[in-house]
Amino acid sequence: MFYIFYAIIWTVAWLPLPVLYVISDLIYPLIYHVAGYRKKVVRRNLTLAFPEKSLEDIIRIEKKFYHYFCDLMLETIRQIHATKAEMKKRMAFENMDLLTAHAKEGRSVMLMTAHYCNWEWTSVICLHLSSDFKAYPVYQRLQNKHFDKLMYQLRSRYGAVNVEKEDLVRTMLNMRKEGVQGVFGMISDQSPMARFIRYRMDFLHQDTPVFLGTEQLAKKYNYPVYYLDIQRVKRGYYRAVVRPITVSPTETAEYEITTNFMRQLEKDIQQKPEFWLWSHNRWKHSKNTAN
Repeated sequence: MFYIFYAIIWTVAWLPLPVLYVISDLIYPLIYHVAGYRKKVVRRNLTLAFPEKSLEDIIRIEKKFYHYFCDLMLETIRQIHATKAEMKKRMAFENMDLLTAHAKEGRSVMLMTAHYCNWEWTSVICLHLSSDFKAYPVYQRLQNKHFDKLMYQLRSRYGAVNVEKEDLVRTMLNMRKEGVQGVFGMISDQSPMARFIRYRMDFLHQDTPVFLGTEQLAKKYNYPVYYLDIQRVKRGYYRAVVRPITVSPTETAEYEITTNFMRQLEKDIQQKPEFWLWSHNRWKHSKNTAN
């Protein structure tokens, strides 16, 4: 069954993005109105995050989210055949000199991002880095080995070196021993498992458990931390701006790095809420919401 599915998306991926967006427009009503994919989760999350908004406003954001979600799926599929030139044109990066300057210091960098806008396309950052200062996106292995292989190939297609989450510390230690520097891409807006919750903060009006892994590693190895601010310029085009969180992590207060990241992400979500992944049950471990 997987190979039939893969054959279909492999073929569809040859279509130019303008055509893929026509397909997106066609499947949107099917996913939103007919299938209602995770609609209860999305509606609940939006209602919790924006208590000041009316139901009419919530539904308006909800529809925009689902429409963008369809775009995101087709954009991800397009990566199968998209050339480097096309991807560099569609995903622009700014302030890259802030990252590359640390390579000259012999320091790796932690780049924090989230499930906001097209995070899958951020692997294109490799095209803006030198061969001796690569991107190392950290990922969680998928349960389905076929889909895991597909996503692994997509994320490494432009030169990224994927690092499975369980191998991150080992990889960082080996790189330090070998004198190799790189940019570690950290998707940091996920919900930690209940037994790993160590810190909570108010985020989008909700008690929110957050990951501390990036902050802890940055402090341990004294690696600068940056926020990747991804913005959708227009359909099919993005702008990713590198913004500093701290270049001296060992001098920051406890939780300061994590809080700074979450506050910047919160601001982005409040400005353009349709681009965050609302279908994720983000507050399943919140103290002030029922499971």
